[in-house]
Amino acid sequence: LRINRKKLAVLLIDKDMKVAQLVEKSGLARCTVSAVRGGKSCSPETARKLAEALGVDVTEILED
Repeated sequence: LRINRKKLAVLLIDKDMKVAQLVEKSGLARCTVSAVRGGKSCSPETARKLAEALGVDVTEILED
């Protein structure tokens, strides 16, 4: 799966959340979050954890 980088960035701003907070809330490694933000693909589990940490449905952050 690929996370839409723009949607992720907008959500971080909307939620007034720093990357470090996203890492903490999602329970993912910082390098994993950085890779996803850099455009790398991720597992469905990683996408779910990111969406959960942001309080959105996973479909809201996936690329179309």
